[in-house]
Amino acid sequence: MLRDRDAIITKEGLIFRVLGYSHPPISYICDAEYAPIDVFKSKNPKAFRNRGQNVFYKFYHDEGWKFVEDKFPQYMIYHEKLRRRVIGVNCNDVVELRKPNEKLRELTGTTSKDELLFALQGVLDTVIEHTGLAFRHFGVFGSLLHGFYHPEFSDIDLVVYGKRNIARLCETLEDLHGAPSSPLGNEFETEQSIDGKGWHFQNLSHKEFLWHQRRKLIYAVYADRKSDRTIKTEFEPVKEWNEITNEYNETTGILQRGWVRVQARITEDDEAPFIPSLYGIEPQQVLKGPREALEVKRVVSYMEEFRMQAKKDETVDVEGNLEQVITLGSSFYQIALTYCPRYYEQVLKVTN
Repeated sequence: MLRDRDAIITKEGLIFRVLGYSHPPISYICDAEYAPIDVFKSKNPKAFRNRGQNVFYKFYHDEGWKFVEDKFPQYMIYHEKLRRRVIGVNCNDVVELRKPNEKLRELTGTTSKDELLFALQGVLDTVIEHTGLAFRHFGVFGSLLHGFYHPEFSDIDLVVYGKRNIARLCETLEDLHGAPSSPLGNEFETEQSIDGKGWHFQNLSHKEFLWHQRRKLIYAVYADRKSDRTIKTEFEPVKEWNEITNEYNETTGILQRGWVRVQARITEDDEAPFIPSLYGIEPQQVLKGPREALEVKRVVSYMEEFRMQAKKDETVDVEGNLEQVITLGSSFYQIALTYCPRYYEQVLKVTN
């Protein structure tokens, strides 16, 4: 049993992140996260990772998809419902599993903590004290999960399990971000957080991105007194086991119906924190594409940029692939935001 943010390692040393919660019977749909230097080398200075003598590079945006499709097509599995191939790993090809909650227990249980692990413990102590959540509600991902973090430079990447726990955490972080004595602040409080970053999205400006990120509250900075360093800290929402349903076999087909842009009202946002992020919508106007877009019931997004992007009753612009979802008893339309040739044209943003 695996869920979003669990990690799969293959015999080539490729590291995949399990993506979402709906999967075929004998494989897992994934996102390619890291590759060892002997098979991939990135020109992006942010991509370098090392674990002792072992060097890895992180994939950014859609370059993991392109790399796997070109170099390791065996990790492209056929998605029967989409009728196309997606990144995925068959169960027989899994060499090792890494789970965020198990790794967190290992890291916090060690007696020889470096400065990043001391800071990690400080973040946990702060949020547990103020939220009333338990240690079991957390895990780690990213370089902490895979053992190639740098004690003096790496970020703190935490998983938070469960809808109620995420809601409670965000309420608490809103208070902590505004408290003068709090060690936790909002990463996107100023434009400094995006200074110098390359920008590719065509329908989302820097200013719009900053506004949306700031109010999500899951992106923080931690002022660590021991190391005298301000450490970027992320809280990644993941579902509890009892919140997970596998929709893969409930759907008999997903048909591509073109490219659309609509203005709509958000009617549901309960699933917005997770990947995929689901938003119930009520279309108000078709700005681009076929008129069937007026019948769209939801937006499904596999892009982290659009997680927690909009709230109930807000008006949004959404642009992406129009899909007709066919189930055993009915069919409906959705707009999908995912890896595709027009990746940077996709958008979900609040307009009111």
